[in-house]
Amino acid sequence: MYLYYHHITIIFKNMRFYLFFIFLFGSFALFPQHSKEHLKDFKIIADMIDSVKKINYLRCNMRSLERIETGFTTASTHVKLQISPRKSYLQNAEKKLEVLYNSEVSKNKCIVKPHVFPYFTLTLDPTGNLMRKNQHFTIFELGFDFTVKTIAIALSKEKDQIAKHLTLVGKVEKNKMNCYLFIYENNAFAYNDYVVQEKETVSSIAVKFVVNDYMVRTKNDLYNDYGYLKKGSHIKIPSFYCKKGYFYIDEKTLMPVSIAIYDEVGLFETYDYMDLELNKSIPAAEFTRSFKSYGF
Repeated sequence: MYLYYHHITIIFKNMRFYLFFIFLFGSFALFPQHSKEHLKDFKIIADMIDSVKKINYLRCNMRSLERIETGFTTASTHVKLQISPRKSYLQNAEKKLEVLYNSEVSKNKCIVKPHVFPYFTLTLDPTGNLMRKNQHFTIFELGFDFTVKTIAIALSKEKDQIAKHLTLVGKVEKNKMNCYLFIYENNAFAYNDYVVQEKETVSSIAVKFVVNDYMVRTKNDLYNDYGYLKKGSHIKIPSFYCKKGYFYIDEKTLMPVSIAIYDEVGLFETYDYMDLELNKSIPAAEFTRSFKSYGF
């Protein structure tokens, strides 16, 4: 997955992310009518958070479906990821695309090989127009850490309504894995008017209100606006991260291996992770453009 990682990390400073779980379990302790039904369910989510925190290396295949300006776009991507220091390699064989990012080499640029005319290897800004075009997220949101943090903070907006909107359906098979299926649904999902302040972007506004960046772009026809928006302009902001969401958590690894997000129109985006290799060290050479199997 790709999005506005450099903005959202601000939210998680001062332990807000972890304080949410203290609040969650503490608040349910105050309401015993909910605790027996839901504490076990939320423990699965807390265990998922703990499991994801322990991941520093990830190899997987990812399949995505995203609604963009012209319809739906799909991608099948092989991913190599090191969380800290941040390094990633993506290969989409079908689209003949390779992307390499190494924060130790450059924090603001990545290397892109399109393998189509004019066949040049490019150095691009991961948050710029060329790389964000028709993409819901950026390379900074690859992996599970961004996903679970977003889920946690989005749920924190629900407070005492969490149990009403989030349901553990049970165990199901997904992508050949035995998973816990959670369904989130909030019929109060709507859009609120917002007046753009000075030096605000779609991404910074999305972080401010803990909503989906690309959903804001979709609602306001801002598909190509990645810089500052005009101060004083009016846009629509979702009241919640989504109207409905399906979350599949692998019973064995406790990773969120499949996610489907819906807005008021219908399906908005899906992400499926397969062939997981967790915490198997990836040699440093595999995050260099000279690695023998790469085409840069």
